[in-house]
Amino acid sequence: MTEIRRYADAQSLAQASAEWVIQVANESISEFGRFRIALSGGSTPKAMHKILASEPLKGQVDWSKVKIYWGDERSAPPDDERSNYRMAMETLLNHIPIPSENIHRIEGEFEPEEAATRYGRMLKAIGEPLDLILLGMGGDGHTASLFPHTEALNEDKHRCVANYVQKMDTWRITMTANPMINQARLIVFLVSGEGKAEVLDKVLNGPYQPEVYPSQLIKPVNGKVLWLVDEPAAKHL
Repeated sequence: MTEIRRYADAQSLAQASAEWVIQVANESISEFGRFRIALSGGSTPKAMHKILASEPLKGQVDWSKVKIYWGDERSAPPDDERSNYRMAMETLLNHIPIPSENIHRIEGEFEPEEAATRYGRMLKAIGEPLDLILLGMGGDGHTASLFPHTEALNEDKHRCVANYVQKMDTWRITMTANPMINQARLIVFLVSGEGKAEVLDKVLNGPYQPEVYPSQLIKPVNGKVLWLVDEPAAKHL
């Protein structure tokens, strides 16, 4: 099931997405006794993190029952300015009462293959789908670190892989679409900005070309995918 919700601007989108996270967290804690969420990098999640880390939302969830994961990571140590982990720590995790043992980062300081193997084993050990995976979408249609025309798009066995992105000459460590992301109970895309508008329309309404627009790979097996977009990004929808 796919649903699209539109908001006036990036700030409204960040506020709504933060409120949505709190709602899903509390529903999950009530039903399962815990909430497992995979975070995303990018500017829109950063704005959302700051809202989550502030009152009143900060006090509306039992953070001791929240477990944090990441959908992807740079091949970089945790203190590197490029690190998704570092961004989340600075904008959210350092400001909420969450136990350190509940934070499960991708160890980007290892060689990419080893980092992916280690994270994949940890994800496999969970034994259940994540409750919520947050995703962004790049201007080229990529999501997590599933970039156009890269090997990870065809992965059907491993939950996490090292993915070489030729156009940037860099390695990324990423959750894969079908063995991992599409198993989640809920997947939420956060998309803002006019620069994403044309690609967003192609992803949602164009022909199925996942090698060109990897975000089209995200089709939950039993869960739901929700697109939260601001009006500039939604101008062609």
